[in-house]
Amino acid sequence: MRLTALRVLIAGGGTGGHVIPALAIADELRGRYGAEVRFIGTARGFETRLVPAASYDLDLIHVGQLKGVSLATGFRTLLDLPLGVWRCFEILNTFRPNVVVGVGGYASGPGMVAALLKRIPTLAFESNAAPGLANRLVGKRVSAAAVSFAPAGEHFRNAKVTGIPVRKEFFALQRRPAGAPPQLLVFGGSQGARIFNTMMPSIAPALLKALPGLTILHQAGARHAETTLAAYQASGADPKHWEVHRFLDDMPRRFESADLVLARSGASTVAELCAAGKPALLVPFPEATDDHQRKNAEIMADGGAARILIQAAINEDMLLATLKELLADASELEVMGIRAKALAKPDAAADIAAMVAGLAGTNARG
Repeated sequence: MRLTALRVLIAGGGTGGHVIPALAIADELRGRYGAEVRFIGTARGFETRLVPAASYDLDLIHVGQLKGVSLATGFRTLLDLPLGVWRCFEILNTFRPNVVVGVGGYASGPGMVAALLKRIPTLAFESNAAPGLANRLVGKRVSAAAVSFAPAGEHFRNAKVTGIPVRKEFFALQRRPAGAPPQLLVFGGSQGARIFNTMMPSIAPALLKALPGLTILHQAGARHAETTLAAYQASGADPKHWEVHRFLDDMPRRFESADLVLARSGASTVAELCAAGKPALLVPFPEATDDHQRKNAEIMADGGAARILIQAAINEDMLLATLKELLADASELEVMGIRAKALAKPDAAADIAAMVAGLAGTNARG
């Protein structure tokens, strides 16, 4: 039985890094507070697939990207913004939420602007160390903010460091058995990472020779899996010691089997590494908005949980030498894993949901 009819509208999306934490917040609000949660997104974002699959209603608005686009695209986006805000007004008038949560991404800006104009309580969620454009524009006007990294807090009113909501399975991984053959997980996100797909096959023979028993599990992304597979085959690396996949399902289990993760440093990836207590070699995506991946990676590196290689400076010899050094030192990897775990925020979803409920004056269900 609900103590309060809490209604929450979550605005934003685009990438999995925006949508997956938003769904974790929604699940916590629904489970703990009996909230009715609705989403605003765009037709080209991951939300069109993930939100309905999680049994939430999704309203779509038309709005484009402003950062990192051509002048013509940016101009069209500016023309679309008033219509997007107007559509959000219509959604707010129909759904009548107690709180609007902005999670960043295309639809976040219009949704939050409409809520601010209607004087509806607002909460901004920022997953990156450097806030994106949508959150920076409304940061000092929102009622409160949940941030993943302390440096982002200075851009918002009433900010609290909560961390990024991560699936509970990542916090319950088993330790790798002592003496188990080492495994390297190469993970460039759902679309893969071209630099990993080109360099790893080239250095695989030398890496496997230097570390007997090593296995490489490589997620290459759908568009590049075939060419990456062909490159491994052409390299002469023993096929018993490497695998290439378009996608990897059950990522908690994949993390559990890995001694080291070679990855990009999107906010969700960093949060999952910390939750899992996994050491990482991070190569930030250089074209990420406002260079936020580098800033995310620096948080882990400063905490002793990761090493960073800058893409513009990498060559095959450097990548090979760094991987050999890390994988050959099991005790260092264990220490890095412990430090990663210390950076984790296991109560992130609960803390953010409590902030939302607090803005609405709602108590948890008994």
